[in-house]
This record gives sequence, C-alpha cells and structure tokens, in this order.
Amino acid sequence: MDKKQHLIDIISRLDSIAVAFSGGVDSSFLLAVCHEVLGDKVLAITADAAIHLDWEIALAKKFTTNQNIRHILFHPAIMEQPEFIINNQERCYICKKFLFQELKIIATKNSIKYIVHGANKDDLEDFRPGFKAASELGVLAPLITAGFSKAEIREEAKKMGLDCWDRPAMACLATRIPYGTSISYEALKIIEQAETVLYKMGVKSCRVRHHGNIAGIEIDPAIFPQIIENQNREIIINELKALGYKYVTLDLDGYTQGSLNRAL
Repeated sequence: MDKKQHLIDIISRLDSIAVAFSGGVDSSFLLAVCHEVLGDKVLAITADAAIHLDWEIALAKKFTTNQNIRHILFHPAIMEQPEFIINNQERCYICKKFLFQELKIIATKNSIKYIVHGANKDDLEDFRPGFKAASELGVLAPLITAGFSKAEIREEAKKMGLDCWDRPAMACLATRIPYGTSISYEALKIIEQAETVLYKMGVKSCRVRHHGNIAGIEIDPAIFPQIIENQNREIIINELKALGYKYVTLDLDGYTQGSLNRAL
C-alpha cells in the first residue's frame, strides 16, 4: 500500500475532522486529503495570533477559499499567558496545549469529533514538546502514522496540483527568540519585518534570530553571494538597523531548522 492510500484509509475511519491548519505545506496537504475523503465533514481551524506571520494567515485563508473548505479563524490570547511569555524550554508545549484546548472547544461547538495536525515523521528528529501537548489532548498526527516525510509530502502535494508544494517551512515567530529571553509584541513584529526584507529579495527560506540588538540571519549557504553582494548587503544592513538592530550578522552555518534548540 502506498503512503497516500494509507493516509486515506486512516482518514476514512474518522467520521468528522478538524484540521489544525497553519497554511504551510504539511497542514495544507493533510487538509486537502481530508477534504477529498470526507468533504463537508472537514473543518479547517487557524490560530491568528501575534506569533504567526500575517502573510501566513493570508495564505491559509486563500487556500481554504480556493478549495471550498469550511474555515474558522480564532484569536488566541497566547501573549497574555505569563508562562508562555517567559520563554523557557517548555514554551512550545505551553503554546500548543493552549492552542489545542481552544481548538477543541471550537471543534466541539461544530460537532467535530476528531482533531488532527500536520506533523510529519521528520519532525520527530527535533525537540518538539508540542507533540506532548497534542498527545495529552488526543490530537492525532495522521501524516506520521502513514509514514510521510517532508519530501514525500511535497511530492504528493505537487501531484495534487497544490501550489503550496514548494513553500518554505514555516514556524511561529517565537522560535526566533532564544530561550530565557522574554517574548514581546515588539520583538515579534521586528522579526517579521526583518524577514520580510529578505523575502522581498527572493530569499525563500530564512530565519532572523533575535538576540537582543543583534540580528542573526540564517539562509541557505548557496545564496550567501547574493546576500553579501554590495547593494543587497547595504539594503539589509540599513533596513534591519532601521528596525532597531545595532548589529546584523550572517550565520555561516546557514539556515538550520530549530537551531536555537542547540542551547538545550
């Protein structure tokens, strides 16, 4: 049995599903397959909070509109949770538990029995305390059960004609702030604006790690020459300093998913 058929079989055993939908390739693929199998018994639910990129929310709304899928946005008060703001190593667990609890309330109100999220088997290789929250609250991970890797999800999404198939991996903005540094609205907005500078230059995958007044840029080493070319370098320096950074650095390791977890 191929993996997509395995996924279809898993989904078909669930009579109604709410998908925790971020707009990224993983949750988009999962949502599309759920809708293919269960139709109107599927509901996409998206958390619209300060920790999420504005354009990420816009993509989520566009996807569900184009696919004619029921979609609810909710506005969780995660930035009002002191245990999240202090940003210790349990940050992801605290956040996911809070979001999934809110999502369960919405699903129940809409007579949805099961909740799923788009984690894939590659995610198991990183520090992901959010998985503990999902498990505690009974949130399922069908892509892991079916054995999908990130690359396989992209391949299947491309076959399905989903325009998100090559979209860069996304993560909440709080992941750019080192553990032990408090999370603030101001820092989240600065990070989003800094990364937007790079996106406008055509950089598909990037992270700006927020070390106080130091911006640590992580990108694919293959495009280092493009970024340090005089004109682009000057634009990046000027625009990021205008945001409040005093130092703008380029991490020679390049973009590494979850690089701040090294501190753990």
